[in-house]
Amino acid sequence: PNCARRWSDAVASMITTLAQIAALIRKELLALLKDPKSRSVLIGPPFIQLIVFGYAATFELKDIPYAVYNEDRGAISRTVEAAFAGAPTFRRVATLSSEAEMAPLIDSRKALLVIHIGPRFSADLQAGRPVPLQVIIDGRNSNTAMVALNYTRSIVNHFNDDWRAAKGLPDPPARLEIRAWFNPNLESRWFFIPGIVGMLTLVVTMLVTAQTVAREREQGTFDQLLVTPLRPGEILIGKTLPGFFIGIIQATLILLVATLWFKVPFLGSLPAFYCGLALFLLSGVGAGLLISALSATQQQGLLGAFLFMVPAVILSGFATPIANMPRAVQIITYIDPLRYFLIILRKIFLEGAGFGLLLDQFWPLALIGSATLLLAGWLFRHRMY
Repeated sequence: PNCARRWSDAVASMITTLAQIAALIRKELLALLKDPKSRSVLIGPPFIQLIVFGYAATFELKDIPYAVYNEDRGAISRTVEAAFAGAPTFRRVATLSSEAEMAPLIDSRKALLVIHIGPRFSADLQAGRPVPLQVIIDGRNSNTAMVALNYTRSIVNHFNDDWRAAKGLPDPPARLEIRAWFNPNLESRWFFIPGIVGMLTLVVTMLVTAQTVAREREQGTFDQLLVTPLRPGEILIGKTLPGFFIGIIQATLILLVATLWFKVPFLGSLPAFYCGLALFLLSGVGAGLLISALSATQQQGLLGAFLFMVPAVILSGFATPIANMPRAVQIITYIDPLRYFLIILRKIFLEGAGFGLLLDQFWPLALIGSATLLLAGWLFRHRMY
């Protein structure tokens, strides 16, 4: 009887605690949704930014890693190789010996493009016949692919002009045959919009959570939390879950707009997407609660959120490729949760990746999320008293 009574008391206590946390969550959601300014922040700006970025955003290319698969050992093919080697924006990373080596090199992002010179390249040119020069390019970042193709065309056109001048030929001796992997039509929005899912989700989550504790202090209701039956950890959970749920809903809506309106293909695993999203939101909510615990007013919380978000977006690789950053800055990007989530999004959307290919991105997000939530919990308890 004593054991049954203790078990009954424990279950009753757990139910009471969950009911109290649910009441706090309901209070947070009502405080957020009843405020017209908060509603406008949740609905208007994210979708405006989605439309603007979806139609207008572009990237700039500074470095083109490439590989060469030369089946022709003639002097003319070596001249073509030398033309690419002498270009300042091209960086040769590999020399291939078989066609099977192309796919792994591009899949791993070690090379942006592969130049394939056929076995009869020199012989056909000597005979005065046009010959193909194949360029296989990574199409996941369509803007980068287009810039790289323009540079490639410039080099090939320069080679054509020199060859025609030397041989007196009327037509270009070599022509490009291009295949873009992961993004066959080189649609720029296919690359930008998956990244926007992560960026806008972070913005909304940070704006919601960075003001939650600061709002209590500013409105004078923070002391009322101290006299409730809730413990600090339970209050922290009640403050965390509303931002988490809003982030899930926001990301789902943006996902629907991306796939149904902008027609961006979603080739990967939906459970893997939501797993990565949940880990990412834990990191964002933890960072937001850290800022909120340190802020005395909502204005301070808002400024703190933007102070966090701007470097997070810049260091994530959304606007500037991480490979082009200084080495010291690249090291700092490893603590940016948005860096990992952007990789998850683009792999799921364009490459059809599942859990197996994303584990190396999941565990850093889990580590960052755990660290930020633990630090936020400690700081929250410290600031309460």
